Amino acid sequence: MIFMRFFWLLLMLGWTMWLVPGGWAPLRADTAPTPSSTTAANGLDEASMRDALRRTIATARDRVFPALVSIEVVTVEYGGGREFKGGSTGSGTVIDDRGHVLTNQHVTRNGRSYTCTLGDKRRVEADLVGEDPLTDLAVLRLRLPPEEAAALVAAPFGDSGALQIGDYVLAMGSPFSLSRSVSLGIVSNTERVFAGGFGSDDLQEMELESGQRTGLFTRWIQHDALINPGNSGGPLVNLAGEVVGVNELGGSAMGFAIPSNLSQRVAADLIAHGAVPRSWLGLTLRPIERTGYDRGALIASVVDGGPAAAAGVEVGDVLTAIDGEPVTVRFPEEVPLVLDRLAQLAVDAPVTLGLLRPDPSADAAAAEPRSVTATPQPWADDIGARAAFHAWGFTGQAITDKMARDRRLDGNDGVLITGVRAGGPAQQAEPSLRAGDVLYRLEDGDVGDLDGLIARYETLLDRADDEPPLLLAFDRRGRRHLTLLQPRREAGDDPPRELPKAWLGVATQPVWGALAERLGVDDARGFRVTRVYPDSAAAGQLQVGDIITAVDDVALEPASAQDAGLLGRQIRGLDIGAETALTLLRDGAIQTVTVPLGRTRIAADEARRHRDPDFEFAVRELTFFDRDENRWSPDVRGVMVEQVESGGWASLGGLRPGDLIQRIGGEPITGLRSFRRAMADVRSARAARVAVVVLRGARTHDQYLEPEWGPRDERP
Repeated sequence: MIFMRFFWLLLMLGWTMWLVPGGWAPLRADTAPTPSSTTAANGLDEASMRDALRRTIATARDRVFPALVSIEVVTVEYGGGREFKGGSTGSGTVIDDRGHVLTNQHVTRNGRSYTCTLGDKRRVEADLVGEDPLTDLAVLRLRLPPEEAAALVAAPFGDSGALQIGDYVLAMGSPFSLSRSVSLGIVSNTERVFAGGFGSDDLQEMELESGQRTGLFTRWIQHDALINPGNSGGPLVNLAGEVVGVNELGGSAMGFAIPSNLSQRVAADLIAHGAVPRSWLGLTLRPIERTGYDRGALIASVVDGGPAAAAGVEVGDVLTAIDGEPVTVRFPEEVPLVLDRLAQLAVDAPVTLGLLRPDPSADAAAAEPRSVTATPQPWADDIGARAAFHAWGFTGQAITDKMARDRRLDGNDGVLITGVRAGGPAQQAEPSLRAGDVLYRLEDGDVGDLDGLIARYETLLDRADDEPPLLLAFDRRGRRHLTLLQPRREAGDDPPRELPKAWLGVATQPVWGALAERLGVDDARGFRVTRVYPDSAAAGQLQVGDIITAVDDVALEPASAQDAGLLGRQIRGLDIGAETALTLLRDGAIQTVTVPLGRTRIAADEARRHRDPDFEFAVRELTFFDRDENRWSPDVRGVMVEQVESGGWASLGGLRPGDLIQRIGGEPITGLRSFRRAMADVRSARAARVAVVVLRGARTHDQYLEPEWGPRDERP
């Protein structure tokens, strides 16, 4: 029905379509039949045309669909002075017989581990081969034996330069992490760039991550094939079944794909080198459309100390040639081509730049021609690696040359502090550290760089708690400060426990105001019994529905929800084992009952805890109230899962908060002691697969944890 309406709309607009080798082409209205006809000019009726298009789409789909993969990434993020794990999803395409998968860099960014779901539903772990943030492309390699990788279907690349506006394209991927899908659209623009807005022809420097530029060399393919989150990294496919782009951005019925001609070259570099070798001159360009020049590209900025500046290039010069080859940039769409050309110059090989230098007192025609020789440098990363220093309470980042320039630092020595944990040692240092400070000295030695600080940190982890605080030197907006920092681990898992006190053995709710009026007990404010705990002294004495109005003739008069603890406080002031007289309203009559008091039971907020740093989850001891709320019998034993860190081994193995762990491997878990012993055995054996039996509600589940043991990491 959708296709029928689509083609009738085309016919009403005076167009029809006809099938040609390689796809569909438009026919002008003067050769088309009248809208009332059901037969096209080439003799195909509407149903035949619809069927032909469907078969063409199916053929194109079937060439690429077997190569389509869904990608799940466990990420490591940093925030609030802590390191924490998260997850992201995306799509990718198998591109060769060695199991390489092409996707977006923003899918793999900050990845710790990667899992790909293949077309045959197999889930396969993958390794990162390389990332290129400047084009937002990345390559993974599936962990498959060579013979299995060779048996995979690899999608063919097509020529993105042959695309024309109006060509049909298919967007493939896994939107919203659902199973694979395909959508149909047309190409809207083959050289989309993003300029600065109304009245400006400056290209925007896109950032998919703070401080990291992307898209400098890209002219996107704009299309309207529907894409959503999860489609990122998936292929854009022509009707010949060839990958002509890698989908990157989308929204408001517009999608943007990185052209295959650029993607294929970047993928080859990543596979060969793990990165894309590029050269850097330290300049930016603008079109000459409004300058009065008829050739060249306007040099919009020059980086102080960069190769272009060292060669004598100035802002306002017009670049006319690169090693004798003419350059002209009239429109923003031509800027990425020249930037890419400059980036492909040989590093450390002198290049001659032809320039025009304008005379401020004359027009463009009087500009002075000249040439300079510049020596390109290697293109350096925009942003540096990051790490968390748990015992010191902050996260840090390596300082790149670009970061130093952007922050106007004297150099890239030291470590940039990116976050400080609330209440941690860095915040409580005197003076406290802040995000944006540059740590450059520790005790009697320079920090150097991030690797140097990590090395010093690891040597200081075993310091005794009573040793003097560390002396740190840091820079804050050009001012050099000293501070003292006392390292410490985060507070222990076990909360303080109250001393045992008297306990009545019931759960209650306050009764006052409108509720008392509705219950017909206007003059009997108090506490309504909602639960009588089994095996408590109140069992058999009190019942659900009783309204306790006084304790030992002391009236209870709650006036709001804030008085919910009034009865408990009154009882805790009495002696364990003593008998107390309760005045209560039962079935409309006032009664007095005498109830012996038991001792308070441990609640969840007082339970002993343990956090496993390897599997990244926390458990606590099972309490009386856990058993009661879950209707578990007294013989149910185990430890309660309280917290599971997203992306950790426990999370990936399916453990959830609220699970009761009853067995690990073959060992029954009866409490924290047996849990710690079982986890120590797992750690000692470095087991590749750990079977965990949990009670989840009323059902028992088998969960399987699959750790990836690596070198011993420092754990918080």
